[in-house]
Amino acid sequence: MMKAWLQRFMYGRYGADQLNMALMILFLVIALTTPFLKNNIPLILNLVLIVLIYFRMFSRNISKRYAENQKFLKLWNPIRNKFHFTIKHTKERKDYRFYKCPSCKQKVRVPKGRGEITITCPKCHTKFDKRT
Repeated sequence: MMKAWLQRFMYGRYGADQLNMALMILFLVIALTTPFLKNNIPLILNLVLIVLIYFRMFSRNISKRYAENQKFLKLWNPIRNKFHFTIKHTKERKDYRFYKCPSCKQKVRVPKGRGEITITCPKCHTKFDKRT
């Protein structure tokens, strides 16, 4: 019964998206660090954040909330991709060596332990010699 009421209430409203999730994480980080600080500014910031989160979730202006989320994703995705690439690179470092192509700066992954090899860049097809 409560679920049906909530579904009817949320019909035509925007709901949660990636920007709301990021704001919620920021809210939680500030809430966890507030006891260690001596001023009330984080409390006020958290109040503003929670109002913004609920405003965005219950908004009926779906196109505007979607545009806000797209702007956020345009800023956030390069940061996230860099982070994921760094993790992947760290995991593969045991089995592979990474080199930059001298002409186009494309990163090229080659297996370790092959000795002196000629590497062909997959992007610009430049050949260069390296030791693995």
